[in-house]
Amino acid sequence: MNQGRIIVAGIGPGDESMVTPQVRHAVSEADDVVGYHRYINLIEGWLPAHVSRHSTGMTHERARADKAFALASEGRNVVVVSSGDAGIYGMAPLILELCARSGVSGPELVVLPGISAFQVAAARLGAPVSHDFCVISLSDLMTPWDVIERRIGAAASADFVTAVYNPASRDRYWQIHRFKELFLQHRSASTPVGIVRQAGRDDESVVRTTLGSFDPDTLDMFSVMIVGNSSTFMSDNRMITPRGYFRHQEHDGTRPGQSIMINSFRTIAGLLKRDDHACDAKWALIHTIHTTADFEFEDIFQTSPGAVATLHRKLTAGGAVIITDVTMVQSGLRKAALKRYGIRVHCYLTDPRVPELAAAEGITRTQAGIRLAAKEYPDALFVIGNAPTALMELADLLHTTDLSPMGVIGAPVGFVNVVESKLRLKAACRITPYVVIAGRKGGSSVAATIVNAAMSLEDAQAMKPGRDV
Repeated sequence: MNQGRIIVAGIGPGDESMVTPQVRHAVSEADDVVGYHRYINLIEGWLPAHVSRHSTGMTHERARADKAFALASEGRNVVVVSSGDAGIYGMAPLILELCARSGVSGPELVVLPGISAFQVAAARLGAPVSHDFCVISLSDLMTPWDVIERRIGAAASADFVTAVYNPASRDRYWQIHRFKELFLQHRSASTPVGIVRQAGRDDESVVRTTLGSFDPDTLDMFSVMIVGNSSTFMSDNRMITPRGYFRHQEHDGTRPGQSIMINSFRTIAGLLKRDDHACDAKWALIHTIHTTADFEFEDIFQTSPGAVATLHRKLTAGGAVIITDVTMVQSGLRKAALKRYGIRVHCYLTDPRVPELAAAEGITRTQAGIRLAAKEYPDALFVIGNAPTALMELADLLHTTDLSPMGVIGAPVGFVNVVESKLRLKAACRITPYVVIAGRKGGSSVAATIVNAAMSLEDAQAMKPGRDV
């Protein structure tokens, strides 16, 4: 007897209107339809009367495949149905693998695509999978959990938009909790998340939330969850992952160099561990990480409440003075911004009075420079990026006198007295706004970039840095 044919067909998520004409035609010409009983029920309304139905329960995939081969061996035309797309967690791989493993010529095999549940979910949410994405099933019935966990970590760290199938069931309740934990190691808690239950069916529901806020216990086997990447955002209740159409100057008016900087800033923002940073502090922190490529600064960047916003207001009011401990800090400040706001910058290291005062008092030249500056410009912004002795001198003046400067940026770098100088400054700044890089890290470039961030704070909401570069 001639071998029949097996067609493995995806019937979509359950809405009759989402079944492709190709699949509908294949079913209409079938002798037999084989499938999970819920899927047979979904197409019962348009299944021709002459077609024989063969259904089994959950987890009986091998039995369905064997039935299809047995019917085809009788010369029958068989359609094996899967929900969504038959090649995505469906029957297609099992049918093809059985044929490959048999080592003998079998029936003609055809796979017909269908609309997958994650595609329907994505359409309901907006356009979340418009860039590189992956799909992960949390079911460990076929795949060891340690393999699934490695894939979750890889997807999270590689910034893939990630669709999640089989997130939870009655007995598998903890895996989705672990998924959330792993993703939060690499993604911001504010990352948009969409959850669609019963996608494409009458009782469909849609939830839009965030990675930090979604409740793992609300998901089940009928849920598909989509987690955005670092650039995904919400607008008018739509989840959108940009492809990059607006990166270039002809689209958004930015220069090529500025466009690169914008993308860098947005990448940094998406990789921060916390999403509760105040807007002004976050803006300066992103500048700092951009300058150093060091995400440890998220843990050591410290400010008094509203410090960067206060410095922005005072610096942009016009006529402010900035005092730096070394000329390297001075050279790192954006010249166009200084000119626009009429800001003067002074470094006392080259002042001829400094060596004489240092020798007379037995102090360092940077200490002497700070003493002179505090007398002549008590309202200045003091920016220390190199010398811990300068920061210690300033802290002592704040503690023992009525000195009340605009603010202090304390970012000296090194190993001797560096940590202590920063602790001393924070204790002395009772009312003075400050930004401090805790520990041994810092440097002139870091100190300067914090000032630049303060001068450009109005760009923070639009995440469009680099205007004065």
